Amino acid sequence: MTLFGGALTITGVTFLVFSVFAISMIGYALGRITIKGVSLGTAGVFIVALVYGCLFYDNLGAELQGYTTNALKIVENIGLILFVSSVGFIAGPKFFENLKKNFKSYVMLGLVIVIVGGLCAISCVYIGKMMGETDMEKLSAMVSGLFAGALTSTPAFSAAKASVATPELEQLVSVGYGIAYIFGVIGVVLFVQLLPKILKVNMDEERQKLVSLNEGEKTKKKEVKLIDLDDFGIAPFAIAAVIGILIGMIKIPLTSKGFDGTTFSLTTTGGCLLSALVFGHFGRLGKINLMPSTTTLKVFRELGLMLFLIGAGIAGGARFVAEFKVSYFVYGVIMTVLPMIVGFIFAKYVLKMNVLNTLGSITGGMTSTPALGTLISVAKTEDVAAAYAATYPIALVSVVIIAQLIIIIF
Repeated sequence: MTLFGGALTITGVTFLVFSVFAISMIGYALGRITIKGVSLGTAGVFIVALVYGCLFYDNLGAELQGYTTNALKIVENIGLILFVSSVGFIAGPKFFENLKKNFKSYVMLGLVIVIVGGLCAISCVYIGKMMGETDMEKLSAMVSGLFAGALTSTPAFSAAKASVATPELEQLVSVGYGIAYIFGVIGVVLFVQLLPKILKVNMDEERQKLVSLNEGEKTKKKEVKLIDLDDFGIAPFAIAAVIGILIGMIKIPLTSKGFDGTTFSLTTTGGCLLSALVFGHFGRLGKINLMPSTTTLKVFRELGLMLFLIGAGIAGGARFVAEFKVSYFVYGVIMTVLPMIVGFIFAKYVLKMNVLNTLGSITGGMTSTPALGTLISVAKTEDVAAAYAATYPIALVSVVIIAQLIIIIF
């Protein structure tokens, strides 16, 4: 019997489970180390997973390596489903009213972040050309991958691979994604921690502003005794996740010039987020309670983030050493940092958004799942998830389109 492209053995399953728990144990210990008030938090798990991938992955036997590669994708996807669905449920009760009041701000900020990232990517293509790169097709494939990795967008990564003409160019897209993804994760995590400290933001004051903003969104509802499907709310969570996965499987053809043969989808991430937002907004179906308990959502959110970082980290670490090139890494850093800086300035001085809503929107605009988890810990309020959820969809669509345009233009 085979599974995931490799033999399903007790050894393979045991190795995978051991790896997950060992990485999480060491990663959380690393994440607790605080230097001048800044820590990696759950992103410490990602660092350890990267190192683990660099040191051990290539030493696995061929059969175990084949099994592990595909099993890690499943670990990553399960983590995404748990995390994003939890975020949707948490944000749902306030999301639609918040979106209604601030729709233009969220859309504009999301577009600004992704467009600045896209302009950085195009500039890097021209810089590469000036530095002696002669094959523009290969260079654009690499930069498109870097762009997708810098904004940690798996859908953009997939779309870019689908837009190139040869397996060799697909590999270059993958190389670029792997190189930029590492700083794409860590950079945003550090940004949401460092910026408030650099600006000496009073977090208690900003938290109160966010509470005051949301107080107007609360409506009185008649108390009705609801029927729980189970004590923890796992059943409604599972229903929302299944619906979200199905939504994410819907593919919309992009048939305009340059996009023939490619499709767009919300993917599992977008589908689960949308489904959970709707469940969280309504909260019930008749007398049936659709809301998981707060404890369940917090546990699933953290567990999901941990699994996602382990799955992505080991795979990224396995490719990192062989594919690393300083100039490409610098390109990726630019594509990560500059959009956040411009986005923050735009939100503060043009849109007049408060700091916590701005940072929540930036994590959504950068499509950064780990950074949202960090921001919730820093802000000490889950209300920032609403801004993430509102900005994420426009960023998701925009980054997919721009990743493909980079290849088409050059």
